[in-house]
Amino acid sequence: MLIVGLFSFQFVVLMDHNVVNCLQQIIDGFVRKENIDFDGVHPAEILLARDTRPSGVSLIDAAKQGIDSIIGAIANDLGILTTPQLHWMVRARNKGFKATEQDYFEQLVTSYRCLVDLIPVNSNSEVDDDILVADGANGVGGEKLELLKGFCDNLSIDIRNSGKDGGVLNEGVGADFVQKEKVAPSGFGANDVGLRCASLDGDADRLVYFVVSQGSVNKIDLVDGDKILSLFALFIKEQLTTLFRDTDGRTNSHGHARLGIVQTAYANGASTHYLRNVGLDVSFTPTGVKYLHEKAAEYEIGIYFEANGHGTILFSEDFCSWLESRNSELASASEDSEKHKAALRLLAASRLINQAVGDALSGLLLVEAILKHMGWSIQKWNQLYTDLPSRQLKVKVADRTAIVTTNAETVAVKPTGIQEAIDSEVAKYPQGRSFIRPSGTEDVVRVYAEAATQEATDSLAESVAALVIKFVGHAD
Repeated sequence: MLIVGLFSFQFVVLMDHNVVNCLQQIIDGFVRKENIDFDGVHPAEILLARDTRPSGVSLIDAAKQGIDSIIGAIANDLGILTTPQLHWMVRARNKGFKATEQDYFEQLVTSYRCLVDLIPVNSNSEVDDDILVADGANGVGGEKLELLKGFCDNLSIDIRNSGKDGGVLNEGVGADFVQKEKVAPSGFGANDVGLRCASLDGDADRLVYFVVSQGSVNKIDLVDGDKILSLFALFIKEQLTTLFRDTDGRTNSHGHARLGIVQTAYANGASTHYLRNVGLDVSFTPTGVKYLHEKAAEYEIGIYFEANGHGTILFSEDFCSWLESRNSELASASEDSEKHKAALRLLAASRLINQAVGDALSGLLLVEAILKHMGWSIQKWNQLYTDLPSRQLKVKVADRTAIVTTNAETVAVKPTGIQEAIDSEVAKYPQGRSFIRPSGTEDVVRVYAEAATQEATDSLAESVAALVIKFVGHAD
């Protein structure tokens, strides 16, 4: 399934040639890139899992039949898991580690406890030991959150929409619903005003936080993936600054660690401005997790998130090896306890976060640990910056391929003249920003716009949509 997901586009492009040769080229390229050794010594083990939907049983059976028909292939059915759990287990197994669900939970909880134990004793906490109210989206994520709660006795979670009491998967619930609609999920209301709330999506690969607004039963203050990224980045930067501080108090440019932040053009401009203002290196990629993940892997520590709450932190193997050695040196020297604590926090974070893919369960624990470390309430976290108003539109066109973009999809190079026209519109609005990109699945062009006010944002979006029609033509 992973190979199909990564390479289906290439396969379609090459379908006019000999199909077998094309498929062989794609597989060979993947094998070279991932340094997979086909020495014939080890059998191919395929890990399978399903979610809580009834259709999963028949899908697993079909997958097993296909795998059993391949000589040397072994199917290992792991039962009901979230997709991020399955990714974690594949990564762990390929690195030679134990990879059961028990191992997954134990690593997450042990790392979380380590971070909590390292909280500065003199931190001025604005956080009471209040409960986290979590929306499980009526899916497998809710079920696994219940299990996580059992493992993690020092974190109080009130879980709603876990799926055990009925409810339809992702219907009026879940991170995607909360982030797009900016309203509280089903099961939340006036009694939750001011509380720290989180929402997973049904498969637990996305996570957003929110606060139910005063005087409203469903309006919320959203804390999205951009702000989760900002929280993670501030914490990692703080630890690196401590770890690489010279004896005279100056920071040695983070020594062996290049910390990189990766976003797409859909990240709110206020978040990018904030991250750069605090001295972080922010780069952009085209839309899609595969691009974000690949770019983040270029850094010793790379952090990526989309506004929808999907993202993670990547720690390079070289940096982790160096950090292990440095931690041992600091532990034996006992001359700088703050540096040692910073090294321990970074190691714990690298083990807590799911580096294979975005994982709401591991992300939630890291958020909770950092908020405790910072002594922040969710309200203070949300005040890091104020999002600019944004608007997205879809324009139906006859041929979306007429739009060609560059610079991480932020600049349109075709049709000739359209980018100059967009720039002229953007210049009319304070804090204006807009870009267009062709959809990858349907004949529409997507328009994104930001400006200082919602009225200005809506006007800019409509103006740019009109330019798309002028230059490309509307679909009949």
